[in-house]
Amino acid sequence: MDVNELLKNLDRLHTTELGNERIRRNCQIQDQDVVAWCRTHIESVQATITRKGKNWYAAAAGCLITINASSYTIITAHRLKEKKN
Repeated sequence: MDVNELLKNLDRLHTTELGNERIRRNCQIQDQDVVAWCRTHIESVQATITRKGKNWYAAAAGCLITINASSYTIITAHRLKEKKN
């Protein structure tokens, strides 16, 4: 799949009320708009975007964001665990 497909459709990103709460809790976001926060991370040059099955996965700034590929619903986001040497 072409990563540009996700990037071209960033204006379609949205989440549910429960998704909003889950992302806030998992990524420790306080007073920011969750969708805007996710969009910023997905657009960053450091983001690594992959697609597996029906979902897009965007890893950036120590977080992994999961997006449904057909509806562009942000399902969840969580902090990535640091690797121990």
